[in-house]
Amino acid sequence: MNTINITNARKNIYQLVSDVNVGYNPITIVNNKGKNAVLISEDEWKGIEETLYLSSIPGYVDEIKKIDENEDWSKSERFNPDEEW
Repeated sequence: MNTINITNARKNIYQLVSDVNVGYNPITIVNNKGKNAVLISEDEWKGIEETLYLSSIPGYVDEIKKIDENEDWSKSERFNPDEEW
């Protein structure tokens, strides 16, 4: 994770926002008071929220693990978003 001090972050905020949206690499913004922040893309944040929500459903993660362990994946195909249905 890249780190930048808050003064430089303020000067380069537009570029930083662009960088986290293009590269999906979070940036830690540090200050001299020890209270840091992390800048991430909105898409990444939504993914984190969704993961937290799904993980909060009782038994959900265990069910997914069971399916993964018991399913025969040898004949599965990779998802193709361009495939017609």
